[in-house]
Amino acid sequence: MKELNVSATVENIPVVTAFVDEQLKALDCPVKAKAQIDIVIDEIFSNIARYAYNPEVGEATVRFEVQENPLSVIITFIDGGVPYNPLTAAEPDTGLSAKERSVGGLGLFIVRKSMDDITYSYEGGKNILTVRKNIGKG
Repeated sequence: MKELNVSATVENIPVVTAFVDEQLKALDCPVKAKAQIDIVIDEIFSNIARYAYNPEVGEATVRFEVQENPLSVIITFIDGGVPYNPLTAAEPDTGLSAKERSVGGLGLFIVRKSMDDITYSYEGGKNILTVRKNIGKG
């Protein structure tokens, strides 16, 4: 397991992405899976940066793990901000036009659709959001 601790700011999204991408490169991660993971990092970490500690800035931890059979990456985002379970958010009505849809929720929808598993827990005063993406054959 590899771990990165950074301030939860939008300016650190590239730092988090580079940290994960370095691990993905070592695994010969397919381009499509890497692109999906990068979008997920952007969405999740930007939400932590914008809402977890607002208006303050707090710390966030990003953990990267590899699982075998099938080859998968597990990325865990941990923050000590306001408790928030993104999995309880209503899915946007994608049948509506962009003008008819309410603002927000599309990023989490993309996260749900592009990852193979997502879990959330609140433990010890921490939000813990974990995503898993299969990147190879088991």
